[in-house]
Amino acid sequence: MDECTPVVNTGLRGVEVATTRICKVDGNEGKLIFRGYTIEDLAENASFEETVFLLLHERLPLKDEIASFSENLNMKRRIPDSLITFLKALPKDTEPMTVLQAACPLLALNDPDCKKSGIESSLKSAENLISGLAVIMAYFERLRNGKKIIEPDSSLGHAENFLYMITGREPDRETTDCLDTCLVLHAEHSFNASTFTARQVAFTGAGIHAAVSAAVGSLSGPLHGGANVRVMEMLKEISTPDRVEEYIQNKFAAGERIMGLGHAVYRTIDPRAKILAPMSRRMGELAGD
Repeated sequence: MDECTPVVNTGLRGVEVATTRICKVDGNEGKLIFRGYTIEDLAENASFEETVFLLLHERLPLKDEIASFSENLNMKRRIPDSLITFLKALPKDTEPMTVLQAACPLLALNDPDCKKSGIESSLKSAENLISGLAVIMAYFERLRNGKKIIEPDSSLGHAENFLYMITGREPDRETTDCLDTCLVLHAEHSFNASTFTARQVAFTGAGIHAAVSAAVGSLSGPLHGGANVRVMEMLKEISTPDRVEEYIQNKFAAGERIMGLGHAVYRTIDPRAKILAPMSRRMGELAGD
């Protein structure tokens, strides 16, 4: 018998697995497009809720539609008491991504549409996840810091309510707008690892909660969403601005990577970074950090 020729596994980068009208990533030109709209246009003119509507329904909403859609999201912020009990029982040092992944299937307990088939039921479950997961993470952020949880405020928008639930006070408009823009920028990114994972699970006939839970598991890896953690670790290691140049030069000399916002698919700047960089500086100025 001939020996098997070793195969180098390079993953799925460059492999076409399906077509999509939802999002286009043009790595050569540094463009990110949701349903035909550039990320720059959406970041400047659309709210997170409007962007979600666009992604789910293939078009931007009319005025009365976004009012109804936003109200529907707000009303889905209530989560089961059993899930709150679960959060309170978790060790305070539990990784937030672990909590997020565990919470996805648990939210199905409060979702009457999770066992129904069809696009309409899936869309309603998607709304349930969008609202519920934000509330759960805000609850856990309070609990792991030894603070009492704050109930959601149905009169506030998605970004504003999230900040309110974490801090206990209504945030200023500039901070709210900043977070809202960040949510728009990260709402979609075509066939990344977590999207591919979710599709694979969904193809088995599993429900949306299971698919999203699997996607979060993929997102937690250091080569995907977990890269953000390494950025924060790097910033803490540098600690002060006067140490930046020395730190970077040492990394270069050692042939090591410099962590930051970006994606391997882009051959030029990540278009999101152009928007986030000045916002990051401004938020640092407001926070005095």
